[in-house]
Amino acid sequence: MTDFERKLYQIFVNMSLYGKNPTLPELKRKTGKSEQEIREATKCLIRKGAISWDKEKKSWII
Repeated sequence: MTDFERKLYQIFVNMSLYGKNPTLPELKRKTGKSEQEIREATKCLIRKGAISWDKEKKSWII
């Protein structure tokens, strides 16, 4: 995992502890990265099996 992927993963973990899903504007604010960079890193995390999206619950599975 890259440093940015680790940071993004930690944001997902921390927000899920409070029952929240991070929005794209929140991720942009917390990371200081562009939408494209966030989407690419999120896709990498999904490919690596670190996170997945639950369509029924509309939430991230860590």
